[in-house]
Amino acid sequence: MQFANRLAPLQTNVFADMDRAKGRARAAGKKIVDLSLGSSDLPTPVHVLDAIATAVHDPITHGYNLFESTRAFRQAAARWYTQKFGIAVDPETEVLPLIGSQEGTAHLPLAILNPGDFALLTDPCYPSHAGGIHLANGQIYSMPLLAEKDFLPVFSDIPAAVIAQARLMVLSYPHNPTTATATPDFFAEAVAFCQKHDLVLVHDFPYADHCFNGKPAPSVLQADRDKTCSIEFFSFSKAYNMGGFRIAYAIGNPELILALRQVKATVDFNQYQGILRGAIAALNGPQDCVRATVNTFKNRRDAMVNALNHYGWAVPSPDATMYLWARLPEEFNDSIDFCVRLVEATGVALAPGRGFGKSGEGYVRFALVQSPEILEQAAQHIVEFMNRKNKFSV
Repeated sequence: MQFANRLAPLQTNVFADMDRAKGRARAAGKKIVDLSLGSSDLPTPVHVLDAIATAVHDPITHGYNLFESTRAFRQAAARWYTQKFGIAVDPETEVLPLIGSQEGTAHLPLAILNPGDFALLTDPCYPSHAGGIHLANGQIYSMPLLAEKDFLPVFSDIPAAVIAQARLMVLSYPHNPTTATATPDFFAEAVAFCQKHDLVLVHDFPYADHCFNGKPAPSVLQADRDKTCSIEFFSFSKAYNMGGFRIAYAIGNPELILALRQVKATVDFNQYQGILRGAIAALNGPQDCVRATVNTFKNRRDAMVNALNHYGWAVPSPDATMYLWARLPEEFNDSIDFCVRLVEATGVALAPGRGFGKSGEGYVRFALVQSPEILEQAAQHIVEFMNRKNKFSV
């Protein structure tokens, strides 16, 4: 049986390799402490669940959910954005429901790229950013994110020949996996670059609320107030712990919204109406649940960073996201091998940096999806494992 060539780049999946390693560890009797996936372990707020539960008994919600049926959700999303960022949004033409922001980053390239066109992606980046380009038969130009550059791309390093063939740039700050944050000045530079070179600017923004230093994360649309070239993806998975409900939305340039809507129309009929009602309750309801979630992850960050530092591994404390991004000691030069051996030896699962791109090699990502007590125990097991390999001294 023959398959399309576009599947070839999707066949190698580091996270599938990690799943197999976790399976071997379970079979060997290890208790798995899974810090490899950014899936929140916190509950969805009760008022959101109540809205969804009530909707289940309403037969109006049991049919197909076409675009017109999403108006109340789009209005709530537009109000939320305006209140948070101070920019007016037209819910009819500038908002689109998504089945997770990952769906947006995977489907939008189908509307933008012709075969052979370049997309500019950060390296490392969230895997679906690259996957969407491959599905559209586009080419990827990787913009390296380096610690000495604060994990921000340097636009002046992009070759002119690549820019001439480029149609799309994808950014995401606060950043997964590096935890880096971006300033309004950086976004102004990115918007100006994309306007100059006629590029679509995509900003994946699932960690809009996950900031620990008291400073809100800026929206790219604050630098592109007229929405000339930009589209931004928001998710309910992180702030409202609704990852399993698969609900997100796009806000941005009306032409981009329409193009993505046309792609979606061939794929789905939107989410169940009850999920949209739950999302409306999340946006319109009290936001103390968001603050509680952010404080929980801040406390976990502090517990894990302090524990790793105590046991001898100096790891930076991030200002945002739900992760740690830690450079491995030089003796460990293969992040995949390190993570596979670690989970098989200790049951602690981390995400290898190479799974996010070539520039991620030499790093591992911790997802802070366990209690502080479990994180502290995991830190001890990790450093003990490193010591047993005689490659790290406390």
